[in-house]
Parts: sequence; C-alpha cells; structure tokens
Amino acid sequence: QVQLVESGGGLVQAGGSLRLSCAASGRTFSSYAMGWFRQAPGKEREFVAATRWSGGSTHYADSVKGRFTISRDDATNTVYLQMNSLTPEDTAVYYCAADPGGLGYVEDFGSWGQGTQVTVSS
Repeated sequence: QVQLVESGGGLVQAGGSLRLSCAASGRTFSSYAMGWFRQAPGKEREFVAATRWSGGSTHYADSVKGRFTISRDDATNTVYLQMNSLTPEDTAVYYCAADPGGLGYVEDFGSWGQGTQVTVSS
C-alpha cells in the first residue's frame, strides 16, 4: 500500500497562497490517481481536487475551481496543490489520497496521508 506524507500547510492571510506537497512511496505512482481532500472543524471530509494517472485529466470541487491547481511530478512521486486567493472558508486539515485504479473517482481513494493544517486568517 502506498505511503503518503503531506507538507506545506501553515497560517496565511486571506488572499494569500500556499502550496501543499504530498510525497508518495511505491514504484507504480504514475499509475495512481492522486487527490486532495479537506476536513474543517465540525464538518465531514470533502473532495478538493484530483488528477488521474499520469497524463490524465484533473477535476476540482466547485468551491476551489479557478483558485486551486493540482499537479503531479511522477519523477519524484510527488503531487502538489497550489492554492491561491485563499479565504477563511478554506481553513481545514488537508489530506492527500491515492487511488490505485487510476481514475480518481471520489469513492475509490483508499490510501490517506496524515494531513496538514491550513489556516486562513481574515
């Protein structure tokens, strides 16, 4: 099973930017779909963004479309989430996830990182 380690979270003012990184173990990273999810206090975990296996498409939650960008570097087994124009509503623990099936449907993500906290102040 793939191991995932997120980094890059922190405290940022509204309107600012952060880039999250997720380092993955495993020799078949390029065949995985990779995703980002988040969970705010008192709320359920929600989908943020996903990228299909290498060369595949990306898709986003409506709430982040146009502000967040997911990308991957298969040479280093790393997936990124560039977050721009952050608002306090983006405050949450952000989790990286992997789908070995490669298609990135929300229900297929089965491996999770430990999460990284993102806090956006107003």
